[in-house]
Amino acid sequence: MNRRIDNVIETDGALILGAGIAGLFTALKLSPLPCLVLASSRPGTSGSSAWAQGGIAAAMGESDNWQGHAADTMAAGAGLCDPEIVNLVAREASDRIADLIAYGAPFDRNADGTLALGLEAAHSRPRIVHAGGDRAGAEISRTLAERALATPSIRVLEGFHAVELAMEDGRVTGLFARNGTGSASRLVLFRARAVVFATGGLGALYAVTTNPLESRGEGLGMAARAGAVIADAEFVQFHPTAIAIGRDPAPLATEALRGEGAVLVNDRGERFMTAAHADAELAPRDIVARAIHRQIAGGQKTFLDCREAIGDKFEKHFPTVHAACISAGVDPARQPIPVAPAAHYHMGGIASDAHGRSSLEGLWVAGECAATGLHGANRLASNSLLEGLVFGARVAQDVRDTVKGGRAQGLPPLPVGLALAAPPHVLRAAMSRHAGLERSEEGLGQALSAVARLERNADGDLLNMLAAARLVTAAAIIRTESRGAHWRSDFPQPVKSSKRSFLTLADAERISQATLPLQRAQS
Repeated sequence: MNRRIDNVIETDGALILGAGIAGLFTALKLSPLPCLVLASSRPGTSGSSAWAQGGIAAAMGESDNWQGHAADTMAAGAGLCDPEIVNLVAREASDRIADLIAYGAPFDRNADGTLALGLEAAHSRPRIVHAGGDRAGAEISRTLAERALATPSIRVLEGFHAVELAMEDGRVTGLFARNGTGSASRLVLFRARAVVFATGGLGALYAVTTNPLESRGEGLGMAARAGAVIADAEFVQFHPTAIAIGRDPAPLATEALRGEGAVLVNDRGERFMTAAHADAELAPRDIVARAIHRQIAGGQKTFLDCREAIGDKFEKHFPTVHAACISAGVDPARQPIPVAPAAHYHMGGIASDAHGRSSLEGLWVAGECAATGLHGANRLASNSLLEGLVFGARVAQDVRDTVKGGRAQGLPPLPVGLALAAPPHVLRAAMSRHAGLERSEEGLGQALSAVARLERNADGDLLNMLAAARLVTAAAIIRTESRGAHWRSDFPQPVKSSKRSFLTLADAERISQATLPLQRAQS
């Protein structure tokens, strides 16, 4: 990167990139160790965390236990979960819910004051803790943001967009970030003894996604460009029921609707999930998403019918979905909701251990940008916010053990404002068409060709996005089987000896170089 550094800011504690639930929870757990949180926009409102509708999975019911939660997670992960990580997350879930309650999270309650627990797909028990019906992400994000902004040891800076890690002698020592727009734009070097990435996923690399614009895989790309190991990059989860009203990003019809009994039908009024899986609408997400995809590919329109299961309770129990539908002229209490699959969650990410450490010394990771081994090939519903909380606490403890002392420091005046451009249309189209719900070697080669063409004139933000796209595609090429969220039409069966994938960007580039000559020969 051609750097003209306008400011160098030293922080004596931790530097956290990202102000979603994982980033803010980590900051709170770090207190009283000073930390600086860089956010692209207002904490509590940005990122996928604030958009999460489902809730948090935790074995809080009398008839439930962490072992049952762990077993459901393992089953959904299609054989690629790390059992040690699954067990620790399931065990620690109730403690993290208790933390949120202590912070003031307004969880939904039953008449007797106990937590109201919902059922979602592939869970054997009701164990989803909600807030405001379908506003769990927004309410928890708001709560954490209020606490963080009121905590003296936490300094939040808005309007920053990181572009590259700073390295010294093979160790992460900080990062470079842009601030301001146009002629007021500045490049700032932040130096810190510990850097924490809580940068979210990569859904916006796809043409149809439920994720916000900032979910462009840039944290993964930055780490990969610095040499970090990336795990399970091929596993991208598509939510089955994005509301198909032509918006980008697509509004989400939460899985909790199906947990309440809503059913999927085509435009002939036929339920099709009963023939696709024994659990019908509550089957694992990849199965439901592919069933809908195949209906659409066959010329049918697909709908989520909530009329009988929810009816007039819709507006009260699911206000976010209700508002999205009404804005498009659909009354979900009386009309089926048009739905289609959309890129929703990345099970892969920056490989990390049980303490959230990446393969790069000085870099910790938490939330969707991390690949802990919890999700395997297919994330269990409502385990995403939970993972961010559990590993936020674990990262904070490890950083505190590593970075002793520390003090808050003043900052020089900085410009404000930040403009993020959407990923190039050609990249989003190529990823959706060739690295989406159904994949093949030929199609994945075409996706890599699109990445290679864009790389010729790329710099900054785009290089990070392209690195993420290359890693997803290369990992999908070498996984010559179908498993969980990864479906290969040319290799439709699972392989018994299947293992997690671990790649560096250099590995992905070698895979690309081996694939592209074959692609040119076939064309």
